[in-house]
Amino acid sequence: MSNPKAALATPSPRRRDVRILLSARVVRAFGFGFSAIVLGLHLQDRGLTPTQIGAIVAIAIAAASLTGLLAAAAAGRFGRRKTLAAIGVLMALAGVDLALATPFWLFALAALTGMMGVSGTDNGPFLSVEQAVLTQSISAAGRNRAFGRYSLSGALAAAAGSFLASTGGDLARTQSLFILFAVLGLTTTALSLFLSSAIEGEPEARVFGSIRPLIGLSALFALDSFGGGLVARSLLVYWLHVRFGATAAVLGPSFAVMLIAGALCFELAGRIADRVGLINTMVFTHLPSNLMLVALPFMPGLGWAVALLIVWSSIQSMDQPARQAYVVSIVKPSERSGAVAVTGAARGLAQAAAPTITGAAIQGAAFGFPFILAGAVKSVYDIALYVGFRRRHAEHELGA
Repeated sequence: MSNPKAALATPSPRRRDVRILLSARVVRAFGFGFSAIVLGLHLQDRGLTPTQIGAIVAIAIAAASLTGLLAAAAAGRFGRRKTLAAIGVLMALAGVDLALATPFWLFALAALTGMMGVSGTDNGPFLSVEQAVLTQSISAAGRNRAFGRYSLSGALAAAAGSFLASTGGDLARTQSLFILFAVLGLTTTALSLFLSSAIEGEPEARVFGSIRPLIGLSALFALDSFGGGLVARSLLVYWLHVRFGATAAVLGPSFAVMLIAGALCFELAGRIADRVGLINTMVFTHLPSNLMLVALPFMPGLGWAVALLIVWSSIQSMDQPARQAYVVSIVKPSERSGAVAVTGAARGLAQAAAPTITGAAIQGAAFGFPFILAGAVKSVYDIALYVGFRRRHAEHELGA
């Protein structure tokens, strides 16, 4: 069997492309880390109602997923480097809009870019292109760990961004953070232009091939994302603020610790997947976190709630690198961007339907409902995924 550690030592110029790819992800995730924390409070300061805040989050999640389809198509037509650079410009425009806007429709316009980072992690149009590039730049034997490190780098950067969010609080500081967000977008644009031509993939190849292998998987991912959308990071922040009176000074460091706890487990997830397989890793690291969601609304105080969320964060995203590696490994190389985009769209649209439920529940003081529903829905997903896909192995698993 190939050595996964040795397989990560990719030849130049691919090694350089991987470094640039991870650098751009770090820069972008840093911005998403603080944006997710301050966004809900910023929208409230601008006079938006809980229902409107939920709607903005829903639009942002839906746009992030649908723009992934557009990004995959654009990468096939105009090239991956140009597409990644253009998406960085969208991030910059979103930051300027968030800093200066006051009416609801302008915030909705920023949300339509798909680059608001409302979940605190990178779920936007970059993913469909970047994950195809990463898969192409790493040997099959090192794929699981490569995706673990891809997730790890983004999570650590988002954690650093969450610490920066504690400097927010008043309108002027929040606006300055969103201006910084715009600068980070332009930085990712510049980094993308330094990628080599080796990342462009096969010319004239079909980006969207047969979606038949992805239909069942996409449906299950959509179910999981609906549950996740009920407890999106921006809404968790807002819930803790409404329920316990938590301020940005407390929420920023708390969510940074949550992100660090989750990040440290991403590397572990890649190693577990090498031993027990991708589907087993996805299911058996995910199920326990669902029970914690059900218990969250019954916590007696802020300290208890944050402590439980830290433990929850350490395991609830361990399925992420395994899921990413699985999706790109059950389709043809030329169709990887399309596969990530199709499954991402299904996840995003389902997730977008959920924040309005949470916003209405917060407004009506029905605090426990979103968490109990999320835990139940996500548990059904885990069981169905295991039953339906435990015998269908990824390309590199079959090779091993």
